[in-house]
Amino acid sequence: MPQRRALIASVAFATVFAFGPFAAPARADDAPIRIGVISSQTGPAASLGIPQRNTVALEPATIGGRKVEYIVLDDGTDVTKSVAAARKLIDESNVDVIVGPSITPAALAMIDVAAEKKVPLITLAASAKIIDPPGGARAWVFKTPQNDSLMADAVVDHMAKAGIKTVAFIGFNDAYGDGWLNEMTRALGAKGMKLVDTEKYARADTSVTGQVLHMLAAKPDAVLIAGAGTPAVLPESTLRERGFKGPIYQTHGVANADFLRVGGKDVEGTILPAGPVLVAEQLPDSNPIKKVALEYVKAYEAKYGAGSMSTFGAHLYDAMILLQAAIPEALKKGQPGTPEFRAALRDALEGLHNVVLSQGVSTMSPTDHNGFDTRARVMVTIKDGKWVLLPE
Repeated sequence: MPQRRALIASVAFATVFAFGPFAAPARADDAPIRIGVISSQTGPAASLGIPQRNTVALEPATIGGRKVEYIVLDDGTDVTKSVAAARKLIDESNVDVIVGPSITPAALAMIDVAAEKKVPLITLAASAKIIDPPGGARAWVFKTPQNDSLMADAVVDHMAKAGIKTVAFIGFNDAYGDGWLNEMTRALGAKGMKLVDTEKYARADTSVTGQVLHMLAAKPDAVLIAGAGTPAVLPESTLRERGFKGPIYQTHGVANADFLRVGGKDVEGTILPAGPVLVAEQLPDSNPIKKVALEYVKAYEAKYGAGSMSTFGAHLYDAMILLQAAIPEALKKGQPGTPEFRAALRDALEGLHNVVLSQGVSTMSPTDHNGFDTRARVMVTIKDGKWVLLPE
C-alpha cells in the first residue's frame, strides 16, 4: 500500500474550487486523477458529512505517481441536490470516480447516474440495497460502510445473549430505516424473537412522542432505533423521558462525537454495533485492523482535536485506501479522464483482495462490492460519555 501523504490544498480550497467556474483541460499522459466527493456538510446529516469532508485534507496528493485533484461538493442532505452534484462532477469536472454521498436515499438515487456515465461510485452510506442485487447498474457501485445486514445480525445476537424476547423498532421513514427494519425482521425471526411494534419518523422531526407512546404500550424488552447522526438522539431521549428502563440499541449510524454531545446523559448505556475504528485503542494488538484504525484516529485528531474522530470520516478514509490499491492497476490500461481508465478502475476495485481498512478487511468480488466479514464489526456501549468496547 503506498504511503499516505498529506493533501497539499486545503479542504476549503477544494470546496471553493469545486463551486467556482471549472473547465477541464485537455488530458495528457501526465493528466491528474480527479476525485469527486459528495457529502452532507449541511442539513440533518451534517454530523456524518462534515467529518467526511474534513478527511479529504488527510488524503494523498499523488497516487500511482499521478497528481490527485479533489473536488468537494455539499448536497445539503438533499437527494435531488446529491444527484445534481454527481452530474456536475462528471459533466463539468470530468471526475474519474465519485466518493459519496453520505446517506442511503441519495446513494440509491445516484446508482443510475454512475451506470449511465460509467463512472465508479464508492458510497459512504450503509444500506446493503445500494449494492444488492449485484450486477446491472450496480456493477459501477461500491461502498465502504458495513452492510446493515452484517450489523443487524450483531445486534440480534447481543439481544439473544441478554435474554431479550420482544423488541420495538423506530427508524427513519426513508431507505435507511426501511433497510434496517427488513434486516431486523429477518434476524429476529431467525432467533425466535418477536417484533412487537414498528414506528417511523423523519430526520428533521422535532417530536416523536406519539411513536414512543405506541412503543411503550407494546411493553417491549428492548428498543432499536434505526437512525443516523444527531437525529437519532430524539427517540432515545423521549423514551427515557417517558420512563422506559429497558436496553436501547442504536445502529452504526450514530458512531460519532456529536451523538454523544447532543445525547448527553440520555444516551448513557446505549448499545450498538460499530466499525472497529471507533474503539481503535481498545482493540487487541493481534487485530489486523488496529494499526490502520489508529493511523486514521491519530491523523484526524491531530488536525481537528482530541475526540473529534468519527466512523463516518473513516468511511471516506477507507474509500481512499481502496483507490490507492486500485488506481495503479487502472493506470496500466488507460489515462485519467478517459472511459478506458474509469472502466479499468471499476474492474480493479472489484478485484481487490484482503485490503486492510480502518473498519475491516475488504475482499471484493462481482457479487460483493463491500467485501467485509465479521471482522468489520464490534459491539460497543456508552459509559460516562465515552465509547466502550463490549466483550465478545
